[in-house]
Amino acid sequence: MPRLESCAWSCSCAARGRHRSQLGDTAAGLAAKVGEMLSSSVPSPSLALVGRGARSPSTSSASSTASSTSSTLNWSQHLVQRSVVLFVVGAFMALVLNLLQIQRNVTLFPDEVISTLFSSAWWVPPCCGTAAAVVGLLYPCIDSHLGEPHKFKREWASVMRCIAVFVGINHASAKLDFANNVQLSLTLAALSLGLWWTFDRSRSGLGLGITIAFVATLITQFLVYNGVYQYTSPDFLYIRSWLPCIFFSGGVTVGNIGRQLAMVITA
Repeated sequence: MPRLESCAWSCSCAARGRHRSQLGDTAAGLAAKVGEMLSSSVPSPSLALVGRGARSPSTSSASSTASSTSSTLNWSQHLVQRSVVLFVVGAFMALVLNLLQIQRNVTLFPDEVISTLFSSAWWVPPCCGTAAAVVGLLYPCIDSHLGEPHKFKREWASVMRCIAVFVGINHASAKLDFANNVQLSLTLAALSLGLWWTFDRSRSGLGLGITIAFVATLITQFLVYNGVYQYTSPDFLYIRSWLPCIFFSGGVTVGNIGRQLAMVITA
């Protein structure tokens, strides 16, 4: 009997051990499955980073395209605004200053080309307005191309004083009486250089002013040669010798207006 009881006790203990081991295996399997489910439901940081990296190029390219398009439109609008303002200023100044030259009999137009617009040729204001727009847009472009932004006296008060000095130089060319045209030309040349030194002092302004004076003088020689109009007492081929000084100072003046407009409208 003791043997039978011990055998039964050992069998029951073995059965309980096997049952416990089965329960432990089942619990471990359930824990493993729960861990797998949790790990699959939470995205890994590397995949999240890869997803962000995959979406970022398209997003950045779209934003860069939109920004470039808006900047192009703004640049075009600014260019048109500056061109219109420069054209109006150039046409008005040409109308007033050319009228002064006609009244002083410095410039003579044939009767058939004279219009009723302040007794001046109709084509003078549009041509001078177009030239002013080109010159006024060229000055800030050359500054940016050379990498030398013009910072000397960048305010409207200085620009208005520059315009007043230019009008005074043009008025002196028609009003002042010298013994000969050479003295008048030297005086106006000194005044024109003084205008550049006072309101510009840039290498680009000096170079563009000289270029504008040279090109405008050639065009004027061609027009006078073909009888479009003429100058009284010409001493420099078909024109007056002081005319390049007027073109130089006018180029510097319009260039300062264009620079100021580029700074104000762009801002």
